[in-house]
Amino acid sequence: MTNKPKPIPGSIDETLELMDSQDYVASRALATVLFLSLKMKRPLLLEGEAGVGKTEIAKILARGLNRPLIRLQCYEGLDISTAVYEWNYPAQMLEIRLSEASGETDRSAIERNIFSDDYLIRRPVLQALSAKQGGAPIFLIDELDRTDEAFEAYLLELLSEYQVSIPEIGVVKADEPPIVIITTNRTREIHDALKRRCLYHWVDYPTAEAELEIVQRKVPGCNAALSKELVGYVQKLRTLDLFKNPGVAETIDWASALTELDSVALDPEVISDTIGTLLKYQDDIARIEEGEGRKLLEEVKSELAAV
Repeated sequence: MTNKPKPIPGSIDETLELMDSQDYVASRALATVLFLSLKMKRPLLLEGEAGVGKTEIAKILARGLNRPLIRLQCYEGLDISTAVYEWNYPAQMLEIRLSEASGETDRSAIERNIFSDDYLIRRPVLQALSAKQGGAPIFLIDELDRTDEAFEAYLLELLSEYQVSIPEIGVVKADEPPIVIITTNRTREIHDALKRRCLYHWVDYPTAEAELEIVQRKVPGCNAALSKELVGYVQKLRTLDLFKNPGVAETIDWASALTELDSVALDPEVISDTIGTLLKYQDDIARIEEGEGRKLLEEVKSELAAV
């Protein structure tokens, strides 16, 4: 990657072209809200089931716009020292001892020295605000719903003013606001105060036509007839009341696995042998192997034969 960023798309069609150039199959609705987010310099909140391609949007933006990608992976217990900044305490203690050994007695001078940029460890939030090279970075706040409400509240200043407050040195404000993409799998509701600061889009499972195109792009070696069958099968699986529906990522994994096995068509045996690439919970797998999967396969083959 060179340091020279590419310009923001000037229209919805250009946004679609950018996403297409990165092999991301996007709806016009998604391209529209992404275009508006870029032009209005507003964070974009993407909600949807796991595996539908929310995180990938930030990645393709970074590649397509030639910008650095800074990712904050959220989890339960995430705190400011991990997400925003912390002081390099060992280096500060060493500096204090060296100052004392050299006869330095001005405590204010020592304090100013140790609470300076040289001793500041920048975590993802501060990195996103401090980026100088390569244009405004893409700042991905991934799976925000995994954190607690206290950390979510901390982000309000960041998302409204693109700044954070550090008690020892004051306010750090971005010279150019980062392009913020926030994802959530909706394991809990995000507070309205944060939603008001963002544009919003629900990323749904793709249609059969879109998912087939995704498989053809991501797994070009997959047999054409097999691609249609496996996409039809996955689409029908999502109509069942499974504990966890397969996402697009699982569809791609399944297509890759079947291609590695040189499969040219689905049958009950090959589905049973490879179902672990598609479904991740034993109760779901048992339900499919107990007969419901065979019924779905017959429906898929019948529908494709009728086309």
